[in-house]
Amino acid sequence: MAAIPEMTPVDDAHALFDLNRIRAPLVVTGDGYLDVLGGREFDSPTLSQRSMQSPMLSWVYEGLWRPVFARIFSFGSGRTKQHTEAELRAVLPAKGGKVLDVACGPGLYTRKLARDLPEGLAIGFDLSKPMLRQATRKSSGLPVAFVRGDAHELPYPDATFDSVICLAALYLIPQPHLVIAEMARVLKPGGKILIWTSLDILIFRPKWIRRLIRAGGHWLFGRNEVTDSLATLDLTEIEQTIIGAGQFVTAKRST
Repeated sequence: MAAIPEMTPVDDAHALFDLNRIRAPLVVTGDGYLDVLGGREFDSPTLSQRSMQSPMLSWVYEGLWRPVFARIFSFGSGRTKQHTEAELRAVLPAKGGKVLDVACGPGLYTRKLARDLPEGLAIGFDLSKPMLRQATRKSSGLPVAFVRGDAHELPYPDATFDSVICLAALYLIPQPHLVIAEMARVLKPGGKILIWTSLDILIFRPKWIRRLIRAGGHWLFGRNEVTDSLATLDLTEIEQTIIGAGQFVTAKRST
């Protein structure tokens, strides 16, 4: 009798899709990630979004760009890195759980979760092809798969994941509250959400500064903007930790 082929993380990730939510031919790319957008390219309307499509940035993102940006957010204290690691441990599901990392970039946090996820699956989800190529290249042997798609329309059924995270990316997304709603939709009862994003700490608010920030493609979220958004989605145990110009927000789906 022929041996039954062992399921791979890509196979497991493929099985999670709600095919009714995929509007283009599903592609398994030569780089090893799944593409629910049929390989289509999209215009990036802002400088920040265009930069995320750069192969050069995908190479320096983890070692240089992300650490420097985290330091800036925390005003040089280093607390952002420490708090991120603590929060990732807190959202790690039990044995066999599934985690979705929205706007995962080159997969830094996806891999961190996968290494500590017993018999589970971590999925990194992003729009950028260069970022996903880098993510798959660095993730060999881990229970992790990567998917290219639009975070405004996650291709999963309701209540699919035990944990959903979005770290240092929500402020670059054109409609962030729609993405928050999608993150909540695919979260299982009892599951946890973790968001790390910007916080508006500007005391003086000249219009030209706000226009410049928005033209660059950045959101500065108000003090209660993210927490209020989660509350409208009937999430509970909402907690916010402010570090410098950033905020960590966690919440739980009621059982």
